[in-house]
Amino acid sequence: MVPNESPAPAQSAGPARRTRNPEMKRAAILAAARAVFAERGYVRATIREIARRAGVTHGLVVLHFSTKEQLFIQAVPGTRDLEDHVQGDRDGLPGRVAAAFVTRMESADSADPFIALVRSAASDDGAARALLVAMRTESVRAYETVLEGADLALKVDLIGAFLTGVTFSRYVIGEGPVAVLPPDELVPYLTDALCAIMDHSTPTPASTEVPRDDRCRAGT
Repeated sequence: MVPNESPAPAQSAGPARRTRNPEMKRAAILAAARAVFAERGYVRATIREIARRAGVTHGLVVLHFSTKEQLFIQAVPGTRDLEDHVQGDRDGLPGRVAAAFVTRMESADSADPFIALVRSAASDDGAARALLVAMRTESVRAYETVLEGADLALKVDLIGAFLTGVTFSRYVIGEGPVAVLPPDELVPYLTDALCAIMDHSTPTPASTEVPRDDRCRAGT
């Protein structure tokens, strides 16, 4: 009898090849960043921990986003989605921004990165304040595609100050009329206020402009 031949040993496949998919890695970094910022806040979050959770190197995170500040701006909903919200007709801009803000904030929770940032800034956290300033700069870039004028930066700053104040009253303190107003009733109030800021202009003595309140309501 011919003895049974032993099967040939299986060829080793070697180490798994890493996939080169920049967009997939970028998405993983952003997802990890949102989780770490929500859990630890902006100041305590580290790029090294974000890289570890995303399964990438510290250097790759820096390559994609340069700084923790830029990573936060790109990761947190609201700031990164602003360009999408402002696109469209000029008259409907206040309503789009108001609706997007309420929709985004109503789905957030107390650990939300932006709410945590506002809370940190209110407690005299210098890093949080600096980040809010950086976010304002990003907002100017988004709004300048729709708004114009020499006072654009002032208007965007007022919009940010107003919405940050609403965030603090409704989602940080959580008490008072602003906090308990139903979302569908909050949006029209925000729309009118944003419209007044966006449409403000210094009247001349011979100005025949429509009063701002009427113009705002006409555009909503």
